[in-house]
Amino acid sequence: MTDSVPATRIRRRSSRIAPSNGEESFFQVPQGIKELRDSLHNDKVSYVPPWTEPYIIGVAGPSGSGKTSVASKIIKEINTPWTVLLSLDNFYKPLTPEQSKLAFQNKWDFDTPESIDLDLVYKCVKSLKEGRKTQIPVYSFAKHSRVEDQTITIYGANVIIVEGIYGLYHKGLNDLMQMKIYVDTDLDICLARRLNRDILYRGRDLEGALQQWSTFVKPNAERFVKPCMKNANLIVPKGSENVIAIDMLIKHIKKQLYLKSEAHLKHIDQLTDVLDLQNDKLTILPRTNQTHGIYTILLNKQTKRDDFIFYFDRIATTLINKALEFLDFQNVEIETPLNIKFNTKEPSQPVVAVNIIRSGDCFMHSLRKTLPEIAIGKLLIQSDITTGEPQLHSDTLPPKIASNNTRVLLLDAQIISGAAIIMAIQVLVDHGVDPGNITVVSYLATETGLSRILKAFKKVNVVVGEVGFRDKIQSETWFRKRFIDTDYFGT
Repeated sequence: MTDSVPATRIRRRSSRIAPSNGEESFFQVPQGIKELRDSLHNDKVSYVPPWTEPYIIGVAGPSGSGKTSVASKIIKEINTPWTVLLSLDNFYKPLTPEQSKLAFQNKWDFDTPESIDLDLVYKCVKSLKEGRKTQIPVYSFAKHSRVEDQTITIYGANVIIVEGIYGLYHKGLNDLMQMKIYVDTDLDICLARRLNRDILYRGRDLEGALQQWSTFVKPNAERFVKPCMKNANLIVPKGSENVIAIDMLIKHIKKQLYLKSEAHLKHIDQLTDVLDLQNDKLTILPRTNQTHGIYTILLNKQTKRDDFIFYFDRIATTLINKALEFLDFQNVEIETPLNIKFNTKEPSQPVVAVNIIRSGDCFMHSLRKTLPEIAIGKLLIQSDITTGEPQLHSDTLPPKIASNNTRVLLLDAQIISGAAIIMAIQVLVDHGVDPGNITVVSYLATETGLSRILKAFKKVNVVVGEVGFRDKIQSETWFRKRFIDTDYFGT
């Protein structure tokens, strides 16, 4: 059952841009960041991705108050591409044929709390907060129904903005939020904005829009929406026109995101340990004359690009074949061309590959030659230019990647800090892949990066060509710079 505020009229409160006396300040560090900081002092450490503690903001107010404009300004100013705007407009409940008929006659009330599936909103936000891939419904205002067989998939959100008239109505939803904003605008102004929106963008006629306003929208705004004001940390009068309030709001959000980023980086840094070369999950190619010779050619500034590609493909093929040794095999009986039966082994485990753009793309030619029909996924993980924090920008994974005990080859030509690989492994785990079925394949890796990966995910296998140990990196600083993809692709 939906928890809600009492449906009573309240006296109009004076506008404020800070909590009143006795209220818990929203300028405090969110609990999730505190917990992450506390975990830095624990002996048992595992990776905590940033999307398991997204910063959640609720924006509520009457229809036409300017909620969407305020939310859009927040998104524009914080300028983080992994921000999700979750509109409650997508969560209207499906209508029966009789209800749909009334809706087309402008006689159905879409503005009561019961018209929106707030329990589903809560489940979706909670799912996103827990780092899961979440399906969001799509609603058509022209048809007054949800669009069948169509959803919006969201995963890896760092900031979630829940926007709608009842954004602050559901108690469970409020408890998930770090900041709750109420946009307070005079109802006459709301009417003008709503008429403009409904007629131009939602296919309504003027008479029907006015009828809905006087019959449903205004009474419900006064009865149900305005009482939500008391749940807000921040009240923004006049909506997006209130430049001072919005500027202060954005500065606060940026500060909280910075603290969150700082805690994430410290958490990754705590994973650093002395690399155990006897770890049975770590495989380093033996230093033979051939591998040493290829290593020399790849490092030589005078090596031509065609030669660089040729020799990297050779070592990449060796690394991939080494990684395939971790596959499960089964006994089989075959018949040779001479009609002789022969007992041997064959892989019993399907294989897919996921490469980290663009460094992992260097493995594609060798991978296709070794496994021509392999399914390949891609992850785009880049570091923030200000903080250095790794951030997930895009994920495209093969279908059924977590089914049939599938082995996943995670490819990246160089591992430096290990942060991108750690985040990539977490993405795979979030999509249901068993860490024991993941094999990281890389050519150059630092001791620091490898130790972090193996400490964060103890079941993951790692295959590398060359390791840059800490004492070696002090004199050979180039090991900490990405160059393989640049030399391979020529850009």
